[in-house]
Amino acid sequence: MFKINHAEFLAPGIKRFVIEAPRIARKQKPGQFVILRIYEEGERIPVTIENSDPVRGTINIVVQAAGKTTHLLNSLQTGDSILDVVGPLGKPSEIANYGTVVIIGGGVGTAMAYPTALALKRAGNRVLSIVGARNKELVILESEMRAVSDALMITTDDGTYADKGFVTDKLRQLIQNGTRIDLVVAVGPIVMMKAVAELTRKESIHTVVSLNPIMIDGTGMCGGCRVLIDGKSQFACVDGPEFDAHQVNFEVLVQRNAMYRDAEQQSMAEYQQHVASGDAGHACAAVEPNPGGRA
Repeated sequence: MFKINHAEFLAPGIKRFVIEAPRIARKQKPGQFVILRIYEEGERIPVTIENSDPVRGTINIVVQAAGKTTHLLNSLQTGDSILDVVGPLGKPSEIANYGTVVIIGGGVGTAMAYPTALALKRAGNRVLSIVGARNKELVILESEMRAVSDALMITTDDGTYADKGFVTDKLRQLIQNGTRIDLVVAVGPIVMMKAVAELTRKESIHTVVSLNPIMIDGTGMCGGCRVLIDGKSQFACVDGPEFDAHQVNFEVLVQRNAMYRDAEQQSMAEYQQHVASGDAGHACAAVEPNPGGRA
């Protein structure tokens, strides 16, 4: 069991957990993730490591409630425990002094963008960060991103905070203004990462994206997180999660992530019915959407 030392909502439906996990905290590097399971029959879900404290032996994760399992997770409080937390998994981000780096975080993807931005800043880079969200309430980690960036730009889809528009609008402005960009790192919704890749491809700017496909074991054995990179199959859990954005087949990624959509919706509907009736035990036992992966 892994104790939750602290739990707080950063935004509606988005919660940060500080979890006791000494071994993971000692080894975690930017770009890596954990796979967790809340209860014995529960599905396994991959979750970003937002930060770690090797001295205290804790890791931070940020979770957005999207399906049954993430709703269950976000119902946990300080002092509760998570059954399994496995990691750190995946290859760390490639940290070097590239020059000027643009870090793009879309929605909860900002939680994975933050540790990479911090490491790149410490490596001597000029870090320009762009954070996007649907509205003001969903902007997260603003102060953290500002602290590790030479400049921070924020966009909201509806214009309720900062500049109205998308992260690609800000990236396009930087390019059009003649800003030299040596590397772009984008983390967030697939549609956002694809749009960033299409923009930077035209400018021949090296771009890296972090992928979060359906995932079960996190060791490359199950094949659930297969992605098509430069026409060849790779596994996000062991070959990634970061890949050259210009080599990612985003169409295949979208198709694979939609494989369990009907089952996910059924699971969520049953969970909500049990919650509404006050039957917490059956809420946990509601049919799982798939053996593991997106929640």
